[in-house]
Amino acid sequence: MPVTLKAVALTVLISIFAFQTFAQSKFQKSIVVSYENGPLLGNGKDWADEIRQSEHYNGIDVRFEWRKVENTFYNFLYRYPSMGFGLSSLAHYSEQLGRPMGVYGFVEMPFSRKGIHQKFYLSYFAQIGLGFHIKPYDPETNPLNLFVGSNLNSYIHLGFKANYQITDRVSVLGTIGLKHFSNGSSKKPNAGINYAPIGFGIKTKLGRIEQLPTERVTYPDLEKRGFWNLALYLGAKSYEIGDPTYFRGGLGINYLWEASYKYRVGLGIDWFYGAGIKERWPDQNTGFFDANSFALVGSWEWKINEHLYAPVAFGVYFNQSEFNQEVSWFYERVGVRYRFDNNIFTGIQIKAHKAKADFFEFTFGYTIPGKIKYIRPGK
Repeated sequence: MPVTLKAVALTVLISIFAFQTFAQSKFQKSIVVSYENGPLLGNGKDWADEIRQSEHYNGIDVRFEWRKVENTFYNFLYRYPSMGFGLSSLAHYSEQLGRPMGVYGFVEMPFSRKGIHQKFYLSYFAQIGLGFHIKPYDPETNPLNLFVGSNLNSYIHLGFKANYQITDRVSVLGTIGLKHFSNGSSKKPNAGINYAPIGFGIKTKLGRIEQLPTERVTYPDLEKRGFWNLALYLGAKSYEIGDPTYFRGGLGINYLWEASYKYRVGLGIDWFYGAGIKERWPDQNTGFFDANSFALVGSWEWKINEHLYAPVAFGVYFNQSEFNQEVSWFYERVGVRYRFDNNIFTGIQIKAHKAKADFFEFTFGYTIPGKIKYIRPGK
């Protein structure tokens, strides 16, 4: 999948994510402006250390926030989280890295329900979107930058936030986290750009000031049942610097059990395929199990609301393909998905070996609900 097509697909997913935000009938609107500063992280390589000597993160983050204040079950369960859009940008131009920027959707959740009614509270956040304005590797004009080989990349920022309310309308905040730019190995090199910035900012509520509900919400009955997930993974992978990009994809089938209001857990089977193995290894006698691999996978779904959820998985190969750069006997998967009312779902995940990207999985699938085994009464 070309990088441009990946960017369009990721933008569509962010738009779906945004629809969830605007679909709320009641929310508190805010604008947040932050200044961020922190080091560029290396990877133990000499070229990375050379870049780190002259580079650091010094940037601005602006985001529009919609905090859910309607007294619904999932809002109560997650302590009235916030969602929205933002733009992050390096303030200066780097000769090796350019001016990395990111446009993203985000979700933020407070740690405690008690804290949200106090002036000071702690929260955690996740931002995912498109990274751009990056100066990629070029063997002639930018040979030192082996962090990324493409201008368009994914943008991810995970971290923690401290919030302090000064007035009913204005709050100050501090953040710490990890900011990451990567193309998921769709174009080598792809060591990934990693920053660890600390941020300080100010949040201003817009329009009418909405109060958070204080009354408890009644938990609905929990239907204990299983679910079959059928998933198609589509992606692309570049194996060596200067080589073409090849199709990388697969299929997955998982059985998950409704463990709680927040989580589903289960097991499944994954099949992965790497195209172009004869072209990539013309001198090797490669066969079916060199181009294809199969794995047993433990799966976990974190339900953020009725439609949005985060899939997490740990897989163990029955047969790993070193020809497809499956460099360990296990892999990890994490991402975000949206399940529609008709049980069709779509999303994006990163599949990795020991936290090193294999490829981005653009996923389409269908969920088959099983029969209700029993009902756990609400409380």
